[in-house]
Amino acid sequence: MAVLRPADTTQLEEAVTAALAKDETLEILGGGSKRALGRPPRTDHVLDLGAFDGIVDYEPAELVLTARAATPMARLVAQLDARGQMLAFEPPDWRDLLGTGGEPTLGGTVACNLAGPRRVRAGAARDHFLGFSAVNGRGEEWKAGGRVVKNVTGYDMGKLQAGAYGTLSVLTELSVRVLPRPETTCSLVMQGLGDEAAVATLASALNSPHEVSAAAHLPAGAAARSKVAALSGGAATVLRLEGPRPSVDYRAAALQSLLGAGERLNDRNSSALWNEIGAVRALVGEGERVIWRLCPPPSTAPALLRRVEARLASAEGFYDWGGGLLWLALDERDAGPDGGATVVRAALGEAGHATLICAPEAVRAVGPVFQPAQPALAALARRVKAGFDPKAILNPGRMQQGM
Repeated sequence: MAVLRPADTTQLEEAVTAALAKDETLEILGGGSKRALGRPPRTDHVLDLGAFDGIVDYEPAELVLTARAATPMARLVAQLDARGQMLAFEPPDWRDLLGTGGEPTLGGTVACNLAGPRRVRAGAARDHFLGFSAVNGRGEEWKAGGRVVKNVTGYDMGKLQAGAYGTLSVLTELSVRVLPRPETTCSLVMQGLGDEAAVATLASALNSPHEVSAAAHLPAGAAARSKVAALSGGAATVLRLEGPRPSVDYRAAALQSLLGAGERLNDRNSSALWNEIGAVRALVGEGERVIWRLCPPPSTAPALLRRVEARLASAEGFYDWGGGLLWLALDERDAGPDGGATVVRAALGEAGHATLICAPEAVRAVGPVFQPAQPALAALARRVKAGFDPKAILNPGRMQQGM
């Protein structure tokens, strides 16, 4: 296996074209922080994009940033923070969760369509993805979108690339929308609610006019692992408010009146808590664990967790996105050779989808990591793959076997 390190787009095209001619496969590598996400790579060579680094254009007044794919997220966040701006989809850092090193990059974050707790309001990475340059599996450079927000006709290619895990094209340069960073942040914490009551409370808050930007519930076990002292009293139901201080103060008081409860966290503790939630730290570091990311209808999430607990004694979880995201952890031995897939997917049924985020490589190699698609959608996915990468040389099998 060779590690290919193209210095520019021309060399990248040549590397892909050479691999195509020899029927050799390529693992696309940016910072390496998400290498353990998805099915394990089985490729002939590694395509290291480390040279595709740097901010190309940043126009704070236009709320647009363009950078090369391997630009570290930490550098982008620091640059935006210095100008009072942010990536609204709140990209999470999953290195502790996945047990990986390296630096999260812009290309990897968008390719995996990652988003943190603010997704419930701001959307995912793909919703802030404006345009890009890439090299497809034919060795051809191509571009789509642009650096401005506007209505256009034709296909929205960004929606295909975001969440494709590098199986369609090698992203080289990306433009994303940025937004002003909130002046202040405040979170309300309600203690001791059961899961059903908590999810109902989250729904009530999100459906109120008070612009809740994040909504989560941590059962007692998950809350006890938080380093935020205010969560030491058992199960914690948490709502976040952001914006100008007078507005946040008014909305916090209105929510406390609406819900009849809620202890306020200051900006510092609030930020620390939501960083923990986005990084899934409540389920990290508890021995050998298998971790699932389930997206059911919010109102059904507590019952879903109960069904899994009835079959697998080690099951525990917590809720983000108002209940629309259920993080589920299982003891590796309790989960069995399929990582608990049989039990988890049977409990979920057809309402929602389940992704196996953390499991031994042997488990991720043999079973479906992502939710199996219906036959018509699977056929469509194969046609899309063939259009961009006819010989399936880019990250083959990363999302599903044979593609």
